[in-house]
Amino acid sequence: MCRVTVDPEYRPPIPDEVRHAAMRWNAPLSEAHASMLLDALELDDAQSVLDLGCGWGELLMRAVARRADLRGIGVDTDPIAVARGRRLAGRRGLADRVRLVEGAAEAWTEPAERVICVGAQHIWADARAALAALPELTAAGGRLLYGDGFLERNPSRFTATLFSDLGPLSMLPAAARASGWRVLHLSVSDRLEWDEFESTFRAGTERWLLAHPDAQDAAAIREWLDQRLGEYLEGYRGELGFAWLVLGRT
Repeated sequence: MCRVTVDPEYRPPIPDEVRHAAMRWNAPLSEAHASMLLDALELDDAQSVLDLGCGWGELLMRAVARRADLRGIGVDTDPIAVARGRRLAGRRGLADRVRLVEGAAEAWTEPAERVICVGAQHIWADARAALAALPELTAAGGRLLYGDGFLERNPSRFTATLFSDLGPLSMLPAAARASGWRVLHLSVSDRLEWDEFESTFRAGTERWLLAHPDAQDAAAIREWLDQRLGEYLEGYRGELGFAWLVLGRT
């Protein structure tokens, strides 16, 4: 079993834009899976998309790009991610239809017809609280694309401890129904999506380290990268899951 040797709060002292440079989006998701989810979100009869905890807004921009009259708003507290998203929107000709706002998603009050919330349940404390709050931000008859982690059956003690705030997959649709949602679609990230996500998460830092082998913190960064890989391979690979739900409300 992988033993933690690096402070869990440690972050490599390199720019976030470098650390996240290899990541398409900050979740285990393939291009094909993303396309399927956007199909399930039923964008044809929507005019607005809201992404709460959007990061750099990749999934939001993919949604908006599907329709010339569709507009999107993304909200995130990370100024570096928001700046990256604005650059991407500009390069793709979407700057006039995608607005990225630096701010607290829990303070946002304008509802939209389609809402995206992926890996951001911590904004409201947990999945139950998030799913209870999100109807207020989803217009009547709207749809929500919700992504969240869960524990596979019989996780190791290491995984259960590391992700102590998560429950089984069945908890997510149950929490959704308890808040008045209907589950229109449910799928989970597969092993290849997880491998790609974990690899791209480390890749920006690995490339930086190869280019700066004599940097002052090179040893600590190398140890952090090795620990992250070890935690994944020896710990939660195949035990930590990620679920994607498209939810509807009346």
